[in-house]
Amino acid sequence: MVNNMSIWNKTVKTRKAVELKEDITVDVLIVGAGITGLTTAYYLKDHPSIAVVDASNFGYGVTLNTTAKVTYFQQRIYTQIENALNKESAQMYLKSQKEAISYLKEIIKCENIICDFKKTPSFVFANTEKEIEPLNREISFLKEQGVDVVPKKLPEKITTYNSYCIEDTYTFHPLKYLSALYDILKSSKVPIYENSPIIEIKQQDDYYNCYSKNAKIKAKRVIFACHYPPLFSSFFLPVHSWIEKSYIIVSEVEKDGGYSCISSSNPTYSTRFYEDKGKIYQICLAESHNIAFNQNDERHFQRVKDIFGLEEKNIIEKYSNIDIMTPDHLPYIGKVKHNMYIGVGYNTWGMTNGVLAGKILSDLIKYQENEFKNLLDPRRRNSSFYLKMPYYLFGQTKSFLGAKLAKKKIWYPQTLTFDREDGTSLGIYIDEQGQKHIVYNKCPHLGCSLIFNKEEKTWDCPCHSSRFTIDGECIKGPSVRDIKYK
Repeated sequence: MVNNMSIWNKTVKTRKAVELKEDITVDVLIVGAGITGLTTAYYLKDHPSIAVVDASNFGYGVTLNTTAKVTYFQQRIYTQIENALNKESAQMYLKSQKEAISYLKEIIKCENIICDFKKTPSFVFANTEKEIEPLNREISFLKEQGVDVVPKKLPEKITTYNSYCIEDTYTFHPLKYLSALYDILKSSKVPIYENSPIIEIKQQDDYYNCYSKNAKIKAKRVIFACHYPPLFSSFFLPVHSWIEKSYIIVSEVEKDGGYSCISSSNPTYSTRFYEDKGKIYQICLAESHNIAFNQNDERHFQRVKDIFGLEEKNIIEKYSNIDIMTPDHLPYIGKVKHNMYIGVGYNTWGMTNGVLAGKILSDLIKYQENEFKNLLDPRRRNSSFYLKMPYYLFGQTKSFLGAKLAKKKIWYPQTLTFDREDGTSLGIYIDEQGQKHIVYNKCPHLGCSLIFNKEEKTWDCPCHSSRFTIDGECIKGPSVRDIKYK
């Protein structure tokens, strides 16, 4: 089920998927084969009884659309954590990000993985005058921790008020990395099943019965390493987070800038470079926003073009990405109930936190201590959680009600109409060849009406970010069901 496209799968060969077609019993089931799932499986590859399942192809979820920066220089996240919690938590998070980079480097070196991993200086810059002082406070925090961060002019056309650089950060090709992990796991006889979404989970005695389309998995322990785990009773994610959407345009350029950069806060401006087979690409990201608001994708992609001065003739790909944001700016990694675990809420920094989650979750399975497990425990509570819960609930409600009025959006193309049949809402898109594509316009997850994404030709849920093709095939969760018409 390969539907999403990005610079990463454009530059690697697609592999044939292996689906789960018969019942199995395992000790540990890992749901999700992205950066978190396959890293967890890698650390557990010597475990006698594990399996990995994914609703799509391995690496084709959120990992596929990442800009793939491996850095601990993350906008103003440390002073944000300090304000939400305390300085000690910010210091511990900084340590966790450095450790995550060390874990990744160690795996790549130990396994001789070729994934275009290279040292790339990271810049963070203030793109408005009011961001100068907050960014300076972030720099002061980093310097107090012994980080070698220096003021340096950003080699980019974007208007900046000040900018700082850290040298010991990296970029890589995430799909090449995951492809190598996939081969390692296969050689270790770890089964990986793709196009096998987990549709239902039932607890029975000390086991979980996990039902896919064609089979049942009986597992003693379950790890949700997917983008948006469908846990309602044990960890209802909508009240623990909000969802940020970003827009990415990849252009062919003449010169590799040799750096990555990001603005210190929203609106986010971000860029990096990638070279493949003699061609150089610039990956530009901007217009990050809460998906409950501003759903005009065409306008957002145009803004990315304008911000970076991109010419249409040089553009090779346009796509969006989704990130789960948490109230205290820390991920949720660890146990949520008896023998059930999650790794989610990476606040746009999925490459470091996905690797970190793989290490923490595998340590928990092996009953080994991990110094970061208490900091990132999903069951933690703090004032940030309670203060922001009303905002999250407001956003969920706005998304739900606003999407019900989707047919009134003035920015919708004339080739899109809505209808009803037997009391059920339908969405009808007419493509360039005049062919009709009809879907049920209701997300199977929690019932939100869907928004049509003209740029990427998908139906998107504005509440929790499920995504479907123009013909209704589910290509991203939390939904695990299609919206195909008849």
